[in-house]
Amino acid sequence: MVDSIRDFFDYIENPVRNLVVLDTSSPKPVRNMLNSLVEGQPTSLNFDPEDIGPISGDADTSIVVLVENGTVLAQSSVDELLESVLLINSDLFKTGAIDLGDVVLPDVLKGLDEVPFRVRGYPDANKQNLLFIIISRVIERIASETGRGTLRSSFQQLSRIHDEKGTYEVYDALCKQGVDVHIYGVGDLDTSKTPPATVHTGDTYEYKNAWVVVFTPPAGSDTSDCAALVALEDEPNVWNGFWTFRPEFVTRIDSYLAENM
Repeated sequence: MVDSIRDFFDYIENPVRNLVVLDTSSPKPVRNMLNSLVEGQPTSLNFDPEDIGPISGDADTSIVVLVENGTVLAQSSVDELLESVLLINSDLFKTGAIDLGDVVLPDVLKGLDEVPFRVRGYPDANKQNLLFIIISRVIERIASETGRGTLRSSFQQLSRIHDEKGTYEVYDALCKQGVDVHIYGVGDLDTSKTPPATVHTGDTYEYKNAWVVVFTPPAGSDTSDCAALVALEDEPNVWNGFWTFRPEFVTRIDSYLAENM
């Protein structure tokens, strides 16, 4: 039984998955940036190839692979990680400098679904919090590409959706596309300053501390379009969270928000 958003953490699969860099010639700054993504997390990063399965692609390309029990689940080039995550900062999303259609989650990071992460925001950490931001944008991109369905997003402070130009533009466009958008948060905000979404306000712990982005496609659509990020700010600037693409799990999270917030 689920009585709060926190209870969903008891239902994640929490697999043991690790990242392995297959090219140890990567410059030290790149290696440091890669390590910053998973430092202190259940997922480790190492630069000594294990006994893993075959790898496809150009032998001259630096590759990062996601491994579980010696099996390669996914792979991405170091260049992909640099371009989509490591060389990006959160201000580019806030200002709208990055188009929603250009937001990409590399396969090795997508494959860390249902691994619990504890991330710190800037300035305490440079990249950990950015990972949740990118996953949020990827879920919004999926909603945009589907053009229908339901998107539920909690902002903690509702004023953020007005103060962040890029965020406002994304949600305004989603509403106008026909996505059923619901936004959640604390504080009174003039509806003229929000996109034409359904606004839910409250002052409970979940309204104040939840960072949740959930998309469920319309009935009859491809269930692979389901996606959710669930995180709670358990102390200032520190979030415990996970992301999932498991349809029945995403639907359950969506139902909880619809019925309880």
